[in-house]
Amino acid sequence: MDLELRHLRLVAAVAECGSLTRAGAVLHLTQSALSHQLLDIEDRLGARLFHRLGRKMIPTPAGDRLLASARSVLAELGAAEEAIRAGMQPPSVPLRITTECYTVYHWLPQVLKNLRERHPNVELRIDVDATKNPLTSLLAGNLDLAIMSTPVRNRHLVSYDLFEDELMLLVSATHPLASQPSVRLTEFRDLTMFTYSPREESSFISDTLRQAGVSPASVQPVQITEALIELVRAGLGVAVLARWAVQPHVESGRGLRAVPITARGVFRTWRAVVPRRLAGSEHVTELIRLVTAHAPAGRTRETLPFRRRAPVAG
Repeated sequence: MDLELRHLRLVAAVAECGSLTRAGAVLHLTQSALSHQLLDIEDRLGARLFHRLGRKMIPTPAGDRLLASARSVLAELGAAEEAIRAGMQPPSVPLRITTECYTVYHWLPQVLKNLRERHPNVELRIDVDATKNPLTSLLAGNLDLAIMSTPVRNRHLVSYDLFEDELMLLVSATHPLASQPSVRLTEFRDLTMFTYSPREESSFISDTLRQAGVSPASVQPVQITEALIELVRAGLGVAVLARWAVQPHVESGRGLRAVPITARGVFRTWRAVVPRRLAGSEHVTELIRLVTAHAPAGRTRETLPFRRRAPVAG
């Protein structure tokens, strides 16, 4: 075979550009070098490939025949190269995520960014709607991972402890409880609480207050953190949030206080819950490691052993 790929690229470039000057710029060759190579091709084939009309290059019948073959070969070669490169890349892996608390979305994006940098083939999808009931979405196959504080016991799911945080009562600086060292559970009977979810879905109300026989005077759902905090700042009610979530607002000096709930404190453990089929998979393991390392609570399984806590009395 007398022709090489570079010859086919040259013929295609001259035909598409219509002149040796423009074709030389595309191929990074001087006009003289391009003209010399074209003459070499024509000598090898024993046929003229282009009519030279001034500066215009028009393919001859022989040139048209070679041009058709050149375009076909180059297109097929390009497609083969793309297919091979695509086959060498790891397949895309979907990872559908939600959390059980809206405040987690304040710090989770940075963790997910780190995950994507380490595993670019992971296709991240955050399902905010599933925040209302992540367990149902997991069991229905609509989620791959949920960050939850509610204990999960289901043979189809696997739970990994991530970190522990403390719940605090957020009040305005002028609230009667603002100066107390801690708040008793019985004092919630007189409080208006702003919560992310309705009374019957609030884990703090069901797991802590209800077990102590206490029910707040009023519960008003507010799903936007900034709005909830401003309502508390205005003295219209209180909220129960994680210490790490309220600390920046308290330290800003803008009229808020965070009060421990009972002298012993109320703590919760955050977990990553995944379908059993994904347990131990590389990208899930990496996400769990990143959350554990970068959790804002500062109390992770690596730095603080988990302890069983006795039920908190009012």
